[in-house]
Amino acid sequence: MSSETKASPSFSVANPPLSSSMTRYRVMVEKELLELVRSFKLLWVPLVFILLGIMQPVSTYYMPVILEHAGSLPDGTVIDIPLPQAAEVLAQTLQQFGTLGILVLVLVCMGSVSGERNSGAASLILVKPVSPLSYVGSKWTAMLMLAWGSLAAGYLASWYYTGLLIGAVPLSKVIGSLLIYGLWLTFVVSITILFSSLLRSPAAAAFSTLVGSVVLSLLAGLFPKALGWNPGALSGFASQAVVSEISDSGKFGLAILVVFIGMASAVLAAAGALRRSSAVE
Repeated sequence: MSSETKASPSFSVANPPLSSSMTRYRVMVEKELLELVRSFKLLWVPLVFILLGIMQPVSTYYMPVILEHAGSLPDGTVIDIPLPQAAEVLAQTLQQFGTLGILVLVLVCMGSVSGERNSGAASLILVKPVSPLSYVGSKWTAMLMLAWGSLAAGYLASWYYTGLLIGAVPLSKVIGSLLIYGLWLTFVVSITILFSSLLRSPAAAAFSTLVGSVVLSLLAGLFPKALGWNPGALSGFASQAVVSEISDSGKFGLAILVVFIGMASAVLAAAGALRRSSAVE
């Protein structure tokens, strides 16, 4: 055997090269996206957001007509409801995303890890040279692509119909508020995946995420001076960004920092929980 052959490097499964790890991660992300396509989640979740986005400007514009034809009103009743500002309609659209939109995303993500753990699919994948961090990270990436794509589709649809029916809103304000609200959805998805890794029950993971997001939003609304920096305040900052200007840039910057730290911590904690559970199983 030549000396060149002896000197050639070799890599063990325990310490794979970085390029090999990235390749596995890319393959895992493609697998998750394929599952989203096969389950039609990549179709119906954006459609739900588009429907929510269109409903707000349309219902606002036609509300007098809807009330007029609803019946049970005395003859001669004049319904005069002034139209809100176009930016206020978009802010109301974000509120719709904050209720029904978050509920849809949580229901989609709640079984991403726990469902495969219960079925045994996670164990079959983790016995291969796939690290728990790559496994969790691929699910996190695929769900974020779904969340951001759905949010963009729904919000831009709302902006389009708001411009047709009520008035124009500068695209710069729309994009700014979209990015801010997308960070809030990213945090919610990260927490959902964390609870899905910690808990065996997908329903328990969904319940824990919904309760946590509601508590954060309530704390940010009830105590804006003391807790206006927590991730739940981002939905309010997104509404401010589209209507006027962000009132407190200091708390806004701190909220973004906390969100990024929280997202990274959630993914790492989810990978650690999955590693421990795999070792026990």
